[in-house]
Amino acid sequence: MIHSSSGTLVHRIGTSQIGRTALRGLRSQARSSSSSASAATAAASISSSSLKAAGRPRCQTFSSLSVEAPQEDGMFALILGKPGGGKGTISKKILSDFPQFQHLSSGDMLRKHVQNQTSLGKEAQAYMKAGKLVPDDLVFDLITEEADLESGRSILLDGFPRTVAQAEGLERLVHVDMVINLVIPTDTIVERISDRWIHAPSGRTYSYSYNPPKQHGLDDVTGEPLIQREDDKPECVRSRLETYEEATAPLVDYYSSNGVLESFHGTMSDVIYPNVKSWVEGRFDDGRE
Repeated sequence: MIHSSSGTLVHRIGTSQIGRTALRGLRSQARSSSSSASAATAAASISSSSLKAAGRPRCQTFSSLSVEAPQEDGMFALILGKPGGGKGTISKKILSDFPQFQHLSSGDMLRKHVQNQTSLGKEAQAYMKAGKLVPDDLVFDLITEEADLESGRSILLDGFPRTVAQAEGLERLVHVDMVINLVIPTDTIVERISDRWIHAPSGRTYSYSYNPPKQHGLDDVTGEPLIQREDDKPECVRSRLETYEEATAPLVDYYSSNGVLESFHGTMSDVIYPNVKSWVEGRFDDGRE
């Protein structure tokens, strides 16, 4: 369940549009009640002309929302790790073994909206091109658009939150039950991401080091050209890792202190995943007791 500051319960019910309307109402309430408070956000400021072009005013974060009790339906899980640290691969394995999860990737959602040039996508694009983090309220809008808010459905969120302030805002809306932290050496990540090429329409990913396409530069299934994302180029990779270290790494301490985080070290997903699976199973077992 999701709770408003007035104590009214908003269920993750079958009609997702009702759930979306409810969450938008919560955000609207938070924005109006926190207008006099300073925003706790990791997004660096962008020129007012860029924001004006994006078409939506920036809003405060959700510091005024309160949760009186955790949601009772399903489990809410996060997966943390540096960009290119294997979050997507591990998430796919989790979904295969735990089909009760719905997977939400903030990065995939952002790229989809940017590619489709939605209003949210245009605004996000201005921040991404500037190498800045997308503001909190915009990401919550994207999550609301994409989430299947069915009663009893567990959620696996990848790529958000990125700061302690965002984590605190998220905790006011839902109770986080488990956090998977993937620890991969920086040099491995730079090499891995810089060598990554994708088929944009399908999201299929290739690496010329360990998963090359059958024909150079072409997707195995469609034969269409592969592209390298702008944020996968070496200079962008370094910038993203620096941003992660500054803003996201403190999340490990935050969730560790809450007793919901487990770290998994390694470079190969096939080696890491059995330990992840065992731990997730244990968290579900604990939740049933």
